[in-house]
Amino acid sequence: MRSFSLVTASTLLAFLLVSTAAAQEKPAYRVLAQDKGHAAIVNAKGEVEWEVPCKYVSHDISMLANGNILLHTAAATVIEMTPDKKVVWKYEAKPKQGYQGAVEVHSFQRLADGLTLVAESGNRRLVEVDQAGKIVHEIPLTVDKPNSHRDTRMVRKLDNGHYLVCHEGDGMVREYDKDGKVVWSYALDLDGRPRTPGHGGHGTEVFGAMRLPNGHTMIAGGNNNCVLEVTPEGKIVWSIGHDELPGIRLAWVTTLQLLPNGNLIVGNTHAGPDNPQLFEVTREKKVVWTWKDFKNFGNDTVAAQVLGVKAKVLR
Repeated sequence: MRSFSLVTASTLLAFLLVSTAAAQEKPAYRVLAQDKGHAAIVNAKGEVEWEVPCKYVSHDISMLANGNILLHTAAATVIEMTPDKKVVWKYEAKPKQGYQGAVEVHSFQRLADGLTLVAESGNRRLVEVDQAGKIVHEIPLTVDKPNSHRDTRMVRKLDNGHYLVCHEGDGMVREYDKDGKVVWSYALDLDGRPRTPGHGGHGTEVFGAMRLPNGHTMIAGGNNNCVLEVTPEGKIVWSIGHDELPGIRLAWVTTLQLLPNGNLIVGNTHAGPDNPQLFEVTREKKVVWTWKDFKNFGNDTVAAQVLGVKAKVLR
């Protein structure tokens, strides 16, 4: 009887240790996102820790190293807000000289030198803006199908000083040097599927891209319903198809976040309440975390950032 009790106790202890370790390994991210008329931070339990009204459907958002948040509050307006909701910086894009049409901002990035990179659709340019709101550098963009709503989506400055630009209307990812010369490009295609309309449809309207440490480019395909990793030569070496992951159907693929462990967090917008708005996937295409919050957010959750990762996240 005593021997049985010792074995039982030992087995129970081992089970508890394994269960505790598994629970500790499970991601418990906080998420900063915008949708349903507000920007908010929610914890792993889905509880709102911070929120501010934001009626504009944002396409970019960022928590800075100082804890402030870069936020999209109107079609052409970007602000920096402190945790106590004080606006400490603001930039509003205006039509450039010689252009009288609409201007929209779909992407922005605080740079290491303190300047802020802003993509101006309509103006067909990128600008770097100082703390006084003054443009200190301008980069012209190549746009085949000009449209103030579709010229650009996600834009990021690279470590080499170049700019990686997603052109939604052109279905192209282009890399520009500091003078606006295109030095690399990748065109999306329909991959043998017919073009279909609507946010749940299929097309080539690319949304996001990042340059990986190995020199490849990871692309969030937008309504191409996919994630693609391509070499500098344009060869696809890794991908996630629209119906490849069990229980997840890709719709408008938006944000990308590369974690230190090599996992990728993917934004899946307009996919409906049966699908997560964010998910984490390994290189082996195993889904290890999903985030589905249709209480605080909805089907237009485009701008999102996972918080709480202890090392640098590429996004």
